[in-house]
Amino acid sequence: MSASGTQHAHAALVLNPVKVDAERLRSILRTLSKKHGWAPPRFYETSIEDPGQEITRTALADGASAVLAAGGDGTVRSVSEAMAGTGIPFAIVPGGTGNLFARNLGLPLLNPGKVMEAVFLGFTHPVDIGWAMLTREDGSQSEHGFVVLAGMGLDADMIANTRPDLKKSVGWMAYLDGAARSLPGAKPFRVVYQLDDGRLHSTKVHSMLFANCGILPAGIALMPDASLDDGMMDIAVIQPTGPLGWMGIWRKIWWDNSVLRRTRAGRRVLERRGRNASIRYLRGGSAEAAMVAPTSIELDGDELGTAVRMLCRIQQGGLTLALPAGHDVSRF
Repeated sequence: MSASGTQHAHAALVLNPVKVDAERLRSILRTLSKKHGWAPPRFYETSIEDPGQEITRTALADGASAVLAAGGDGTVRSVSEAMAGTGIPFAIVPGGTGNLFARNLGLPLLNPGKVMEAVFLGFTHPVDIGWAMLTREDGSQSEHGFVVLAGMGLDADMIANTRPDLKKSVGWMAYLDGAARSLPGAKPFRVVYQLDDGRLHSTKVHSMLFANCGILPAGIALMPDASLDDGMMDIAVIQPTGPLGWMGIWRKIWWDNSVLRRTRAGRRVLERRGRNASIRYLRGGSAEAAMVAPTSIELDGDELGTAVRMLCRIQQGGLTLALPAGHDVSRF
């Protein structure tokens, strides 16, 4: 993105002051804007009342030529909702515990200046955003965006049971504590779901995940085939049977997906082994699930309460990302 003819252009930084060093980021963006001939940037802070959607719309209405989101996955998710479909360059400045979207994009997590300079010297690349229409027990509906994944059941319970103080001290590993707190009381629930073909399927699950991308911290491949720019959603149906079933899921995600799939010999081993019954992978542009009772929902680590029905879809190319010059998008 060239800075020529941009004397009246300005960047907008939407930041979560709890998650990032706000003054440092303000200073970096002021310096970069001046260096590249842009007008002074404008700043918008998130709050409990507005985690990012409305202030991003305000930034766009104020004429922002590019928007940067600085915070954790919740902040990025909220800002993405407002950025979807605008075509305005959108940069991610990692600052949270998981930084899952930034990790899937391969962005540097500890060099905010490099990511921020992408607005001025980088290039844009379209990536997908997911949308989840939730139907509550009282029949009311609301639609929310997600950039990583939407989850129901045990996945959402794990998020709810993760201690905020532990997240601050040990980072993403706090989610392991949340999982340990959730597993003892985890019970399967019945869900009826359908993909693009309209065929109905009924099964008992502990969790269903609807993903836009699939890499977790430490390079763990939850959804090994997920792509950020293919217009498709990757779905995991998690249905373990007993303690060995959970061990099978961990082996599938950690060893099979994250280690064996990376080599030709490992892939041959997986072909001979066959399917793991505890976790099934599906794909589609959209998917709808109906639960027999209100079920916990999470989007990108944000608790969204309970729902009795969830319709997820992918908006292909909904976000126009600003990426550092030379950034590799081949693995998106």
